[in-house]
Amino acid sequence: MTDSREILAGTALEDDAAVEPKLRPQHLGEYVGQTKVRENLSVFLAAARNRGEPLDHVLLTGPPGLGKTTLAHIIAREMSAGLRLTAGPMIARAGDLAGILTNLQPRDVLFVDEIHRLSPAVEEILYPAMEDFRLDVLIGEGPMARTMKVDLPPFTLVGATTRPGLLSQPLHGRFGITLRLDFYDVGALSEIIARSARILSIRITPEAAREIGARSRGTPRIANRLLRRLRDFAEVAGKDAIDLETAREALARLEVDEHGFDELDRRILGTIIEKFGGGPVGVGAIAASLGEDRGTLEDLYEPYLLQAGFLQRTPRGRVASPAAYRHLGIVAPRRDGELF
Repeated sequence: MTDSREILAGTALEDDAAVEPKLRPQHLGEYVGQTKVRENLSVFLAAARNRGEPLDHVLLTGPPGLGKTTLAHIIAREMSAGLRLTAGPMIARAGDLAGILTNLQPRDVLFVDEIHRLSPAVEEILYPAMEDFRLDVLIGEGPMARTMKVDLPPFTLVGATTRPGLLSQPLHGRFGITLRLDFYDVGALSEIIARSARILSIRITPEAAREIGARSRGTPRIANRLLRRLRDFAEVAGKDAIDLETAREALARLEVDEHGFDELDRRILGTIIEKFGGGPVGVGAIAASLGEDRGTLEDLYEPYLLQAGFLQRTPRGRVASPAAYRHLGIVAPRRDGELF
């Protein structure tokens, strides 16, 4: 994997699957970053344990790669409960979900990734399951059809989504706990990289760890991926540790710049500035000009560009910020007599 676009993708790739379970923190105390989320969740978990009840249903939102699946594992472990993993696209029919729910054990945690992709028919099954731990099963068809109620064991549903705006309001309202994960700062990412390096037996200097953290787009998954790739460069160069010089040389060869941008990031900003006068412009027009999927821009690229201050969202569309002009070496236009 040498394509910078793949390396900087927050979504999981095939080669992540064998490594991520080893790097995943086992308990909430080991979880780095997301201070507010961690502190609030700690209170909710302790209260549920004290009452001897399952944790209330939890909705986790935020861009990919920030640790939503990891938190689901931690919740199950902290509650001494079993964990069942699935994803919205895998639950095609109401019967699929019914089969999962009827096989849960008391206090189990059911993690549904991409929960916004559940169909309306499947959501209807979830409503009584979440509220009353009950499954309403339709038996028969037409005038002879009847509903049979099946009791379910108390369980915790943990839903994860990168696009909470696509979640239906009835389903959203049934989650008692909503936690949003934000991009990590460089300090937290450096700590995560140092921890991962210890687990993977990789020697790395603090300066190199910070350099990787600064270019990881605020995303632990990307940080760990870059760490593994830089290990390759260090080993081939005959070095017994990743130092700052090795890190910078390798990141340059991987075409990951100082802000963690790849070619598409730069094309997005360049298109807004050069084709649309810096904006405002709709994301659909940007995607069409680039020949890219709109969902890819909204889910994988726009959130980080907004967080990093290179893009601004206005009611009329997206606008390139002064930082975007500086990064591309373009003089910002004057607006209303002022330098933009």
